[in-house]
Amino acid sequence: MQAPVIDNLQYCNFSERIFRHLREGGVDAIHVTVAYHEDFRETVANLARWNRLFERHPGLILRGTEAAHVAQAQASGRTAVFFGLQTPHPLGDDIGMVEILHQLGIRFMQLSYNTQSLLAAGYLEDEDTGLTRMGREVVAEMNRVGLVVDMSHSGERSTLEAIEAATRPIAITHANPDWWHPVARNKSDTVLKELTNAGGMLGLSLYPHHLKDGPDCTLAAFCEMVAEAAERYGADNLGIGSDLCQDQPDSVVRWMRAGRWTRAQDDSARFPPQPEWFRDNRDWDTLRDGLRGVGFSRGEADGILGANWLRFYETSFGPA
Repeated sequence: MQAPVIDNLQYCNFSERIFRHLREGGVDAIHVTVAYHEDFRETVANLARWNRLFERHPGLILRGTEAAHVAQAQASGRTAVFFGLQTPHPLGDDIGMVEILHQLGIRFMQLSYNTQSLLAAGYLEDEDTGLTRMGREVVAEMNRVGLVVDMSHSGERSTLEAIEAATRPIAITHANPDWWHPVARNKSDTVLKELTNAGGMLGLSLYPHHLKDGPDCTLAAFCEMVAEAAERYGADNLGIGSDLCQDQPDSVVRWMRAGRWTRAQDDSARFPPQPEWFRDNRDWDTLRDGLRGVGFSRGEADGILGANWLRFYETSFGPA
């Protein structure tokens, strides 16, 4: 069976049209966000909505909870959908909920989303005090049950302490190196070296705010960055977490930014247009060609486009 294509972060307004795009693009698995600011009950309601999508589109998608479901999707011409949280809010202050969330099919969870949580600091806080006492306990529990620690929106100190505290490799599912594009959401060389030296995975983002020159970023510029990242961190530790938010209304980006923690609303917030070489899930072959064009072998390109994430899934989703 050929190497899979896996996108390890999407938050599209999913529909039959997008599921068909996934199949046209040969995407075998996606990791989707089921909570940004939601509490436990709201997260369960989002999972129930996904159950209805699986019922309506059984020929296009299947529910993914283990690595074997990627091969099942490939064999049946479908896309496996894995669930993740960009917030620990559904836990509340109860560590027992870590295991419950894993039992419900959640496979990735961020320790903070932009701001301070009960577990860690978000990247937008003026002061990053690192993992809290509860944060360290939750990391240990996530490692025990097979719920992957994701630090995509967390601060530098919190991320370094999570890497150190974890007994299993963690992930940054959607970000780019800040030496390429120095915005706060991208990650420092220090963080990325520690992450990958510990066996962790970096999902390189195609979200325009994370790209040098934004929507005008060229395919060559992105792929040259990937080549430099491979030299620094190893090609085997790189994947794609596109952060694709296709067909979402602009009200959703305002929800992402403000949640319920502030009365302030940025009415000017808009989703930026995607670069022309990655408009939607039908453009994965273009990305593959770009990677080959900067010198990656077929095997290395296959790894970055999915095989590396599959290997990570195989060792990360079950109990320690």
